[in-house]
Amino acid sequence: MALEHINPQIGKTLIHHSDRGLQYCCADYIALLDSFEVQISMTETGDPLENAIAERVNGIIKNEYLGHKSVYSLAQARSVLEQAVFLYNYKRPHLSCDMLVPEQAHRGRGN
Repeated sequence: MALEHINPQIGKTLIHHSDRGLQYCCADYIALLDSFEVQISMTETGDPLENAIAERVNGIIKNEYLGHKSVYSLAQARSVLEQAVFLYNYKRPHLSCDMLVPEQAHRGRGN
């Protein structure tokens, strides 16, 4: 359904990440993503623990930044999501990063 609404010119910039569930490894599904030039990303082994970080990030973004938003268009969805990712990376301190925001931790510098 999502593929029906994307601009084919941006397909090359999209990444579909999955946990190697049977439905995501199906040849027909992979061919569909390939036809839209969507990059495919999968966990290495299918071990659910391997996907924990991605699931945690998605959960924080959904629950803390997006759960209370009403979105009525694709343009609005992009804007809201961009803002959520910005806040997550540049404004939200993380206990796992010694209370640095991810951007600071990535660059190896504190406040």
